[in-house]
Amino acid sequence: MSKDQYTMSDPTKLYSEIDTTAQSQEGSGLDANLIEKADLGESSYRGTGRLQGRKALITGADSGIGAATAIAFAREGADVALSYLPEEEEDAKRIVSLIEEAGQKAVPLPGNLTDPAYCRQLVSDAVDGLGGLDILVNNAAKQQHVEDLADLSDEQFDETFKTNVYAMFWITKAALPHLKPGSTIINTSSIQAYQPSENLLDYATTKASINTFSKGLAQQLAPKGIRVNVVAPGPVWTPLQTAGGQPSEELPEFGDSTPLGRPGQPAELAPAFVFLASPESSYVVGATIHVNGGSPTL
Repeated sequence: MSKDQYTMSDPTKLYSEIDTTAQSQEGSGLDANLIEKADLGESSYRGTGRLQGRKALITGADSGIGAATAIAFAREGADVALSYLPEEEEDAKRIVSLIEEAGQKAVPLPGNLTDPAYCRQLVSDAVDGLGGLDILVNNAAKQQHVEDLADLSDEQFDETFKTNVYAMFWITKAALPHLKPGSTIINTSSIQAYQPSENLLDYATTKASINTFSKGLAQQLAPKGIRVNVVAPGPVWTPLQTAGGQPSEELPEFGDSTPLGRPGQPAELAPAFVFLASPESSYVVGATIHVNGGSPTL
């Protein structure tokens, strides 16, 4: 039997064959163009029917954490609508095929999350394509390192907030009329909300905003039977890191400072999203699951 997420392993030695390298990609970056491929769980994630019959919308579902979550959701029995940028079509097609191979429906919905009209139409199209909606994962993010505040442009600051915070607001607000009791909302934060890097000021600020929004909304929606929770990743190997998320010359040491001594892989994040989406977490509300290799948070 091949290894899956239930196989006992030494976490310090997992993925030792993936050696992050100095690489730079234009735009948002593609998983297809990563020199060292990230593990999305394509050959390892084993589903057990925990999301049978569920209908999920995931933003940033073409690569990285969003793609791994989409694969896991499908293998757990959910149909999935995928939001991603049009230029990420190559990656998205691969994830669509993996969802369909799992016997589930995939609804690809490309567009730009900085556009409020797209965000609202995204929800409508997802509901139409899936026949409903009961899981929302706000995962897509913009991250660009800037070494000096003087060089952080108004345009980048605005686009980072629109992608990471405004889109979450627009999409969640549009989704609420469709969410029945038992539905779940999962927002992706970051270790950066707790340990902000000096060169990721705008990104780290948005992640702290996501935490606060999620905890407040969790209290508002809990009486309606809708649970809101957060997953906060640490350093995870995704195309975002090679597309300006980190200085390319620092990528060979990416994640080395964590107690586990390595970066995470998207496949290691997916089980947290599955847990929060499934009924087994029915008493978990307003919580944050830290998947960060052991870095302490307050």
